[in-house]
Amino acid sequence: MGDERLHYYGKHGTPQKYDPTFKGPIYKRGCTDVICCVFLLLAIVGYVAVGIIAWTHGDPRKVIYPTDSRGEFCGQKGTKNANKSFLFYFNIVKCASPLVLLEFQCPTPQICVEKCPDRYLTLLSAYGSQDFTYYKQFCVPGVQKSKGVPELLRDGDCPAVLTPSKPLARRCFPAIHAHKGVLMVGNETTYEDGLGSRKNITELVEGAKKANGVLEARQLAMRIFEDYTVSWYWIIIGLVIAMVMSLLFIILLRFVAGIMVWVMIVMVILVLGYGIFHCYMEYARLRGEAGSDVSLMDLGFQTDFRVYLHLRQTWKAFMIILSILEVIIILLLIFLRKRILIAIALIKEASRAVGYVMCSLLYPLVTFFLLCLCIAYWASTAVFLSTSNEAIYKIFNDSACPLAGKTCNPETFPSSNESHLCPGAHCQFAFYGGESGYHRALLGLQVFNVFMFFWLANFVLALGQVTLAGAFASYYWAFNKPDDLPAFPLFSAFGRALRYHTGSLAFGALILAIVQIIRVMLEYLDQRLKAAENRFAKFLMTCLKCCFWCLEKFIKFLNRNAYIMIAIYGTNFCTSARNAFFLLMRNIIRVAVLDKVTDFLFLLGKLLIVGSVGILAFFFFTHRIRIVQDTAPPLNYYWVPILTVIVGSYLIAHGFFSVYGMCVDTLFLCFCEDLERNDGSQQRPYFMSPELRDILLKGSAEEGKRVEVEE
Repeated sequence: MGDERLHYYGKHGTPQKYDPTFKGPIYKRGCTDVICCVFLLLAIVGYVAVGIIAWTHGDPRKVIYPTDSRGEFCGQKGTKNANKSFLFYFNIVKCASPLVLLEFQCPTPQICVEKCPDRYLTLLSAYGSQDFTYYKQFCVPGVQKSKGVPELLRDGDCPAVLTPSKPLARRCFPAIHAHKGVLMVGNETTYEDGLGSRKNITELVEGAKKANGVLEARQLAMRIFEDYTVSWYWIIIGLVIAMVMSLLFIILLRFVAGIMVWVMIVMVILVLGYGIFHCYMEYARLRGEAGSDVSLMDLGFQTDFRVYLHLRQTWKAFMIILSILEVIIILLLIFLRKRILIAIALIKEASRAVGYVMCSLLYPLVTFFLLCLCIAYWASTAVFLSTSNEAIYKIFNDSACPLAGKTCNPETFPSSNESHLCPGAHCQFAFYGGESGYHRALLGLQVFNVFMFFWLANFVLALGQVTLAGAFASYYWAFNKPDDLPAFPLFSAFGRALRYHTGSLAFGALILAIVQIIRVMLEYLDQRLKAAENRFAKFLMTCLKCCFWCLEKFIKFLNRNAYIMIAIYGTNFCTSARNAFFLLMRNIIRVAVLDKVTDFLFLLGKLLIVGSVGILAFFFFTHRIRIVQDTAPPLNYYWVPILTVIVGSYLIAHGFFSVYGMCVDTLFLCFCEDLERNDGSQQRPYFMSPELRDILLKGSAEEGKRVEVEE
């Protein structure tokens, strides 16, 4: 048995030996991974430089306010477009490029108008009649009446056709809809092209098919933005409720951990049970209603997701998913009932540790604030970079001209030498972009912006993990708790992390950021290859995405435990990661028994909070309940605020439970170290509490015997 134990330790490192001077986190330590610290500082300087350059060239008003082809804002006071608040596109079909979503611009002439067109007209039918007075307001200002229809179309002075449009976010979009299975624009089922040929409107829509997906995406984004503008107040209230529930749950967990865990388990089962019941009632209510038996496959993708709630198949799918989840949770609770008792003991010990370091519950607010700074800087830089493009005008001429294709200024072109050298040429809008080195480097700058966001966000999370680990390790290694607990353990751990281990945190965050940016690139390539029919390429891409997903999860797990070792011993990142990995491998049975079971219990707590707040938000935003005299605002999609509240509630609950999760992980590693350093005798007593020792050692022994019997 002894030889087997030595052989096992030989494969997974050398266990820690008894050291009478070891009393927890080491205070006399040196700086680690200094090179990575220098790289991080240089990268931050470069990131600031990119932000300054982007802020110099970009104009975020292009995102909020529409601009015409000359770069002038529509509806802005003090300009000639002060009374023209809406943007009109000459040929909206040209908005088909996916880059439209990235650059916030559409490569077609655009003018500011007082109102969107409300009738169907073609330039050919309106020219020379009274309708041309109405039509002319959608042409370039100052259009010459002497020009004929071919000249107006050639010079891009007027659109070929006007279609009834509706304003959406101050932009005019065609009012295309279906009536009795027939595609219509306004009340028209046919249209004329610029040369007078009458065609079915379906052909127009088919011709715009490439633009349709982008337009729907833009319209969907605009409607979602409108929903946020009218429901943000209630969303904040929902998130505050989630925060209060999370804080109350954590406080109760401090005093009655065992009872709260079982209450949490029962409540999760009840919440899922109610979800199953509600889905069944909706499924039964729709029986016999017209159109409720249409399948999801036949319906296809719809931007109005409320349509799916009128299908019986939707509620049947929800009911099946919730039922499967309910059965899985119940089976796990049955088979893990003994391990849950052990995990509850560990949670009780974590509750005592959190009780002695109460300020640790507020530390997620620091992490949240720093993450908000990272997100705000990344988002603002991305917007400024995306709006750095300029309207490019080039010389166009039907006949041979040596200057054709050269850039020009439309305001000075009529009196310039270029117009004299090419009499028939005209300066016309070409595209949005730029021809300088800065504009050519925009894509690379956007990639650098995303990479730095990942690096800094991971660094902030790592700083929080090291800080909490240092504070809870100080609690565990205090022999007489809480008398031997140092003063202000959280602040001491935070100071040690920043002073000595910025480089190690940057190293771990850098590794994770590299994997994450690779995953983003794989997602981008996957989107580009979706149209391809190469099955091998799709299979290879799926395998790569799966492998890097697994790699990211493993690195997060390894980093988390490495940060705990850094907080305790002050070693560099690689040494800490190796020691943590070997320590876990030497205690793999205890890891399976305790660590993952506590994670499962914390997940149930998050689901309880998210489910409770989500159900409340669902009833409120669907106008089924009222809060005092107020009711939910009218929305395009009521799922927008509901999903926002659910996701936000999960993040808030995760922030509070992450303190307990980090505490449990730290206590678990310290427990494993304690078992290797000490034997429980008077000369080498354990640092763990008697309650934790009795339950953990008993549970681990029973599990070890069971494994030996199975072998």
